[in-house]
Amino acid sequence: MGLLPSGVRVRAVKVELPGDDDPRRRALRDWLAEHRSPSGRDLAEAGLVAPHWPKPWGLGADATHQLIVDDELRRAGVSRPQNQIGIGWAGPTLIAAGSEEQKRRYLLPLLAGEEIWCQLFSEPDAGSDLASLRTTAARDGDEWVVNGSKVWTSMGHIAAFGILLARTNPEVSAQQGITYFVCPMDLPGITVRPIKEMTGAALFNQVTFDDVRLPASCVVGEVDQGWRLAKVTLANERVSLSSGGVLWGHGPKATDLIELVRRRPSGVVVDALQRQRLVEVYIEGELLALLGARLLGAALAGKQPGPEVSVRKALADEHGQHVMGLAVDLAGAAGMLNAAGPYGSTDPTWSYGFLFSPALTIGGGTSEVQRDIIGERVLGLPGSARA
Repeated sequence: MGLLPSGVRVRAVKVELPGDDDPRRRALRDWLAEHRSPSGRDLAEAGLVAPHWPKPWGLGADATHQLIVDDELRRAGVSRPQNQIGIGWAGPTLIAAGSEEQKRRYLLPLLAGEEIWCQLFSEPDAGSDLASLRTTAARDGDEWVVNGSKVWTSMGHIAAFGILLARTNPEVSAQQGITYFVCPMDLPGITVRPIKEMTGAALFNQVTFDDVRLPASCVVGEVDQGWRLAKVTLANERVSLSSGGVLWGHGPKATDLIELVRRRPSGVVVDALQRQRLVEVYIEGELLALLGARLLGAALAGKQPGPEVSVRKALADEHGQHVMGLAVDLAGAAGMLNAAGPYGSTDPTWSYGFLFSPALTIGGGTSEVQRDIIGERVLGLPGSARA
């Protein structure tokens, strides 16, 4: 336990926040009393969607203030707009490098959830090796003509805008000559094809560009300097201050599975191997919670996240697969049904989560990439051999 800024204490995995007399808490309660059912636009204009962003889009809040905002919104039953890529990745990049006109046009609708965003980075032949992307953008007067293909584009089928990386100078090294664009998704020549997953859903898409004309005003930052901004994008995830589920912060947790076991008629797991696996997922969950508290403590102390984030991702993704695999095994023959879970549970999240969980160690940077980062930046090992 240690005393952290603004009176926050972290006891293992429990965080104790400043009390009711904190002026930030009182001000927020007054605002919520006047806005009992705030819209996404209300929350965005008040700076409550991304409070760590600078004013006027956020509150310039430190981590303690963010925790207070999260706590008060939760108490009031108020949910923020859902626009993960827009708020988590596109917005911070626009703040860092966008023009004033781009900020005025995009940031408030993005925060309010009025315009959904997607990310147009990965390609069929450029996933983890993003610098090898082949989508091109050629200058033609006041426009850029884009040709190529992107894949694994989450929410591309409903997005109003995308953040696009395209090669604008093929004569320089792989990480140079790439430009960062804002791409309206309704332009002629853009085709979005949903990719149906084995879950039955189609959250991912393949997006093709056939002579798509982007206005020069869509360039973010400097031409040919998009690789630097891509790193800004990938480094900016919204501060997560809760212990989310095992499906990238959603869905159930290991403790939810253990609670199902406790409620079964016999009250125990007879099979010794299943008992051992339950103990293992419980321990994994506790270790991840402790690591999360450590990262939170560092954030509250004003430190920037480093390669330890890769440690948590590598552990968390495999933990999610362990939890979902065990849940289906505990369901027995019923685990083959879409709407079945362990011990008679009719929550379809378990079967869906089992089918989705293979994606955990691929999306957002493969486990192999995370281990490269850990080996090189944490353990100081030589870099991997690269072709």
